[in-house]
Amino acid sequence: MDQELMRIGVSLPENLLTKFDRIIEHRGYSSRSEGIRDAIRSYITHYEWMGDVKGRRVGTISLIYDHTKRGLSNALTDIQHDHSQIIQSSIHVHLDHDNCLEVIILDGEGEEVKGVAEKIMALKGVHYVKLNTALPSEGH
Repeated sequence: MDQELMRIGVSLPENLLTKFDRIIEHRGYSSRSEGIRDAIRSYITHYEWMGDVKGRRVGTISLIYDHTKRGLSNALTDIQHDHSQIIQSSIHVHLDHDNCLEVIILDGEGEEVKGVAEKIMALKGVHYVKLNTALPSEGH
């Protein structure tokens, strides 16, 4: 069954579009539209997976951010202090003059773990966020 296609317009910075074009060429997509549809499907799958983070979870939040963005470092620190009961540790690495990598290790209720990641994702100046979780008993 064919689905009706809807046309949308998207504004992107040139460097992001250039990177995307290289990826779709490398992966063999026939068009940008095909690549965008695949990216959206992947985003939806990830979003639905994150919605299923329930019960006790151990996990990591990896993020890359611009520490020169006004107020961002303080906002990240505030989030971590607000959730100190589930944050076990964090590692901070200076990547270059402007960018930092941080890995936050958590152990707690899945909804709260997910909530911390979502708060970080919403901050301007955060370039990358990845949440990985597991049940504490997996692998036993």
